[in-house]
Amino acid sequence: MTISRRGFLGALVSIPAIGTLFPGSLYGFEVGEDPLGIRKNFALLSDTIYLNSAYIALCPPSVVRAGCAFQEAKGNQPYSLGQMVDKTEEVRQKFAQFVGASPDEIGFISSTSEGENIVVNSLDFKKGDTVVIDDLHYSTTFALYRHLEKTKGIELRIVPNREGRVLLNDFASVIDKRTKLVSVAWVSHQNGFRHDMQALANLAHSHGALLYTDAIQAVGMFPMNLTEIGLDFLASGTYKWLLAGFGVAPFYVRKEHLDWIQPDRRGHLHIERDLGNYRYELYKTAKKFEYATLSFVSIYQLGASLAYLEQVGVDRIEKHTVSLAWKLRKGLVDLGFKLFTPEGNGSSIVTFFNPKPYEETAKIFQDARIQVSFRGENRSQIRVSPALYNNAEDIDLFLASAAKLRNF
Repeated sequence: MTISRRGFLGALVSIPAIGTLFPGSLYGFEVGEDPLGIRKNFALLSDTIYLNSAYIALCPPSVVRAGCAFQEAKGNQPYSLGQMVDKTEEVRQKFAQFVGASPDEIGFISSTSEGENIVVNSLDFKKGDTVVIDDLHYSTTFALYRHLEKTKGIELRIVPNREGRVLLNDFASVIDKRTKLVSVAWVSHQNGFRHDMQALANLAHSHGALLYTDAIQAVGMFPMNLTEIGLDFLASGTYKWLLAGFGVAPFYVRKEHLDWIQPDRRGHLHIERDLGNYRYELYKTAKKFEYATLSFVSIYQLGASLAYLEQVGVDRIEKHTVSLAWKLRKGLVDLGFKLFTPEGNGSSIVTFFNPKPYEETAKIFQDARIQVSFRGENRSQIRVSPALYNNAEDIDLFLASAAKLRNF
């Protein structure tokens, strides 16, 4: 490793414990080299400070093994379609339990973007209908609704963030009886802002609108119960906080919407019954969205990752990682940086503004073997995202390197 962790830490000015900074908080990271007892599962951490899980999270060995076993079987004795379908049902049950939903409400599609397109294509948009989003959303959403402005004559209302937040009152000022859909990223990929989804669902429903969420930065980061929250639709990829692979995305459709949210394409795998004479009956559950061959290797990996996360405990993961983010944010404020992530936020993503040119900054982190994301115009923002396998020393070492960026 380029730097000595313990030697470097000895030169740092100590940072107060998170419990001191946020008395009465539910959060509090666990101290020690291996706070959740899992760092040994991630070989990269032996010589790299990996703080980039909001981009792509590391996979634990059990997930890697599940993928390798699938491919080895394909090379020697492939699993039958029946075996793969049975595995899909098993993982559907696991995921439904993981998010507090019914298995009938969970389908598997290819991506988060596909889920929002399915919802939109089932809504009978008329000229003058409004869709409400915020400016912390993902780019797919802007492209989708700008297209609907041109083709359907809808009105897209974009709620601007204020100092990295979009609060309930900000939405309340633009949601009205013309609003058909509210769409937000549960946790923003831009700065980690975490919405109060239950309050937002209540607000949308009070005006007769529906609520969709892109949850790729949320599922696996903290516990959730979709039934209690009252969400209408959710989609999430699995390669971030779910610690799994690419090519499959769980798609949640609240039970009362299953009769009218329809697949936007047809295929053999969502046929429940052959009625004869080349006529078919589709599944009435969320399985109807699985129109063709799934990325079954990703299904096997998701099953392994869900078991891993359940063993560690998602409540424990939230407590630990959000506290690391709070420690990180406090350290950056103390160093004088301008933050895009608001104080007291409930996710493990922190974004701040970079005062130096990208090339110079990238070299500082590269030399320290620190991985983060550079975002925004001219890569002027740095997004840091500690995960369950990070510890307080990782944050201290990151802050020590970040201190070299100061030229203000």
